[in-house]
Amino acid sequence: MDGFDTYQTPLSRSVVSALLCYLLTSINRFFTWRKLWLNLAIAEKELGLPISEEAIQQMKTNLTLTPEQFEIAAQEEKKRRHDVMAHVHTFGIVAPAAAGIIHNADLIFLRTGLDYLIRSLSILISRLSTFAAQYRDLPALGFTHFQPAQLTTVGKRATLWIQELLWDLRNIKRARDDIGFRGVKGTTGTQASFLALFDGDHQKVEDLDRLVTKLSGFEYAYPVTSQTYSRKIDVDEVEEPFESTQIGSSPWRTKRNPMRSERVCSLARHLIVQWFERTLDDSANRRITLPEAFLTADIVLSTLQTSRKVLSSIPSHCSPNCPGTSIHGNGERHYGHCQEGGDRQEAHEKIRVLSHEAAHQVKHLGLENDLIARIKADSYFDPIKGDLDTLLDPQSFIGRAPEQVDVFLKDWVEPALADAELQQAIKTAAKLN
Repeated sequence: MDGFDTYQTPLSRSVVSALLCYLLTSINRFFTWRKLWLNLAIAEKELGLPISEEAIQQMKTNLTLTPEQFEIAAQEEKKRRHDVMAHVHTFGIVAPAAAGIIHNADLIFLRTGLDYLIRSLSILISRLSTFAAQYRDLPALGFTHFQPAQLTTVGKRATLWIQELLWDLRNIKRARDDIGFRGVKGTTGTQASFLALFDGDHQKVEDLDRLVTKLSGFEYAYPVTSQTYSRKIDVDEVEEPFESTQIGSSPWRTKRNPMRSERVCSLARHLIVQWFERTLDDSANRRITLPEAFLTADIVLSTLQTSRKVLSSIPSHCSPNCPGTSIHGNGERHYGHCQEGGDRQEAHEKIRVLSHEAAHQVKHLGLENDLIARIKADSYFDPIKGDLDTLLDPQSFIGRAPEQVDVFLKDWVEPALADAELQQAIKTAAKLN
């Protein structure tokens, strides 16, 4: 029963990346702390502080905690009521001002987590782009105000989803690229302890800040901080797959509940309400909110990727929805051309009445949509009955939707996914699947 007799977040037991889960583990967090303290010691030694090479080597060989060290740290935290100082003690060899830079660790986790989400989002966009190209010219019923309206295509509809994902990709990339390093700022951000270490030499303190930032893999450090970095940084015509043994509903055997879409919607609402304070009193809450936010985003993306992998458009579902729209869109105009004295508004009213009668058959009697049969039976439409097949061809009503799909994929999606790292992620995901 190991692992089943204590609470675990449902997110970590869901379909999440092993890489992302490892990023958020205690062993990686404390490894990162030690790596930061090592970088500080290396930089201080380079700038002239008396730190021995033996000390540097001991730090390098003890970056990863052993089970025994975890036990020592736990006992120290009980005694000291301070997790960082417990790990400073456990590490044993650390620069005097090391505790002043530990908040850099969260910035590293944020940047690495965003790197992963960018790759995952790119995979999703790539798969949806394939879907959009495949169904670029398949007519489908469009809606306005949740009511049937002019035809579009399945591919064009997919480009609307992709466009919003491209905005997300752009925003996440920008957030990732904007993340700097807290740098070597000391306990309250004044660098007073480091100024004392270097006997009042301001230039060496600035050099230390730049050197540790570089060693930690960041392009720049925030010019001013307080004890922490700013918390503003924390910022039915298409169906999903249905497994052969999947149960859609316990009482209704024929139901095919869209459980992936429902899960994405539910988790996205949870992700939206993640929040961050801007003072140190949020430190305990952020241990929950930051990992949960990344895990939630990962599950949303992986679920959408799974849905797209076998997402299918169903022509037989799309086609029955189209004829009525074709009649509404062109029938009265065509009648006006075919019959001298034909009244467009009169034809429109005729079709409106027949449409409501057909809707009654579907909604209240559970019968098929018989709008076309009603039109054929009405002598008013005799002049156009020979042209009904042409009028009902959905391809006549999709406008430039196929061409819009082609241009969108070429001019917007391809450039957004052109980065070599994203292309590698897409290729790797394709091989795994």
